[in-house]
Amino acid sequence: MALSLADLMGLPALHLKNMGSTRTPLTAPIDWVAVTELENPQAFLSGGELVLTTGARQGTADSQRSFVRQIRRAGAVGIGFGIGFEHEAVPPALIAEANRWGVPVVEVPYVTPFIAIGKLVAEARSADHYTKLERLLREHQVLARALLTGGGLPALLRKLAAMVASELAITQYGSEVFSTDPSPGPTPGPDDVDWHAVALSTGKRDASTLWLRRPFHDDGIVDYARGLISIELNNLVQRRHTARQIAGQVLADIVRGTLETADAAARIENLGLNPASKYFVLLVRAQADSFSTVSTMALPAELETAVAAVMKTDEHNELLLVVPSQLGDPAVLGRALSRQMHDVGINEAVGIGGSYSQANGLRWSYFEAREAATRGLDVNVPERLSLTSLLLASEDVPMADMAAEALGPLAAFDSAHGAELVDTLETYLRLNGSVAAVADALTLHRNTVRYRLTQIAELTGYDPALTPDRVQLWLALAVRRLSPPA
Repeated sequence: MALSLADLMGLPALHLKNMGSTRTPLTAPIDWVAVTELENPQAFLSGGELVLTTGARQGTADSQRSFVRQIRRAGAVGIGFGIGFEHEAVPPALIAEANRWGVPVVEVPYVTPFIAIGKLVAEARSADHYTKLERLLREHQVLARALLTGGGLPALLRKLAAMVASELAITQYGSEVFSTDPSPGPTPGPDDVDWHAVALSTGKRDASTLWLRRPFHDDGIVDYARGLISIELNNLVQRRHTARQIAGQVLADIVRGTLETADAAARIENLGLNPASKYFVLLVRAQADSFSTVSTMALPAELETAVAAVMKTDEHNELLLVVPSQLGDPAVLGRALSRQMHDVGINEAVGIGGSYSQANGLRWSYFEAREAATRGLDVNVPERLSLTSLLLASEDVPMADMAAEALGPLAAFDSAHGAELVDTLETYLRLNGSVAAVADALTLHRNTVRYRLTQIAELTGYDPALTPDRVQLWLALAVRRLSPPA
């Protein structure tokens, strides 16, 4: 522990004597000893020093008073005045000025060399520093042991919270992923003056931040913990990525209907799901450039027990959450996921599927969620099982092949001639077969719309004006929009 003037005066060997007012405290810790004979040493002091002088340049009362004022401005803890050299006693003017400004003054007798005082202060500072290093090393070991013995990041943060005597929180993508605060409150942010932010490096653009509630105590342990937390967060990100890709492969096989019933049940169990229990699917379709984000982002606390998976297509990435039905209201959980997606910069709709059991139930829920996500709201609850979703979930109906057979000629014609037959067909069916409405929507002449409809009938063999053929084309377009990744 650093020495104070009171500690030095308590050492009989130094023969120090307090010359200042008894009201002036002598308890401030001494950071260092500065020996000077300058008239104005302020420029060479950084604060916290005990200034030792013999007063060689302080022959007048004015110079003595000025010396005291410079010492006070520099933030020194006191003056040690050596007698027996230029002065036989501490000058009264210096003592009076020191008492005026509350600067401690001690008399250093001729028999006490300044170096003896400097050595004592240096040894105390060194011992204090060594003690802090020992404590810091012990704290390092405690944090590393908490992380490596199975407690993981929560155990490490609880230990760190005790060391800094404050509450901690970690945010990723602007959302809180862990907190030691037992009373839930708003997520810390850049404008929150009650929290101190420490940036965490994970190698991802996830804005990972460690937050410490003010006030807190830090003797250097936060910097060490910061490295451990960054490494563990990066490990968590990599584990999420791997787990979601594996789960995505399983769910892709189930959605495509390529697994036998027993094999599908076994694969579901490997994901930690009970085939006999009911689950519903939450689905978000994101752009291809966001694959890294959806495969590694943290989930809302409400959905921590859900099985997360990613399926990648040519144009989109899908984040799927298989959620136990008893976990809560699907709409509420969907809104929690939607908020999290917005926090990470993905502004896509969340589709919710119905609640079913068994592998086929998961397939139905998936297609319902996928269809719901096209409705345009932030969170889209499932409607009754549509004919399209039911047929897509059926292993026995080759809907994808039927859709390709019906729409393939149109897509090829559009590609070859820069035409818009597929778009015209979609608009025609969406507007309930009204040529006038299609012409207005596409800014075309009505005869142009009729001509395109004739081309569609000739290329596909299905006449959009006939109800049976219109149903066939509508199903083909729906399958084209909702079909699972290949």
